[in-house]
Amino acid sequence: MNAHFTRTRAVLTAVGLLLAVGAPTAYATLDVGATAAPVRGEPYIETQLFFGTARPDGGPAVTDEQFVEFVDKEVAPDFPDGLTIQSGRGQWRDANGVIEKERSYELILLYPRTQADAGDRRIEEIRRAYEKAFGQEAVGRVDDEARVDF
Repeated sequence: MNAHFTRTRAVLTAVGLLLAVGAPTAYATLDVGATAAPVRGEPYIETQLFFGTARPDGGPAVTDEQFVEFVDKEVAPDFPDGLTIQSGRGQWRDANGVIEKERSYELILLYPRTQADAGDRRIEEIRRAYEKAFGQEAVGRVDDEARVDF
């Protein structure tokens, strides 16, 4: 083979690779007809807390009345703008490896992103208070960013 043919082949191969790598990006930016959804609301944090009701020591389960009283005393004062409570059934593996199935509550809190640090501290206090008051091993927590409009 001559040097000119080899060099031409190398250049064409390089161009082909560049086109193959760049094509998905180019096509992705040409999404004809796509419209962006309007951005609504303000930046908030959504925190979900999961409270079990079975007591590890075998004592009576946390009742609805006890849970509502806990929320009124420990949660509502720190989150006066609102919250949501949902009843459910859940399961999790405890520290001894036993799968526990129990009635549970999901507490959903929404608070402005600007209050994230203060909200985090208050939520951790709530989790510890529930664990202590009802002998729980843990209270599950999930945080997510959201846009909220009321």
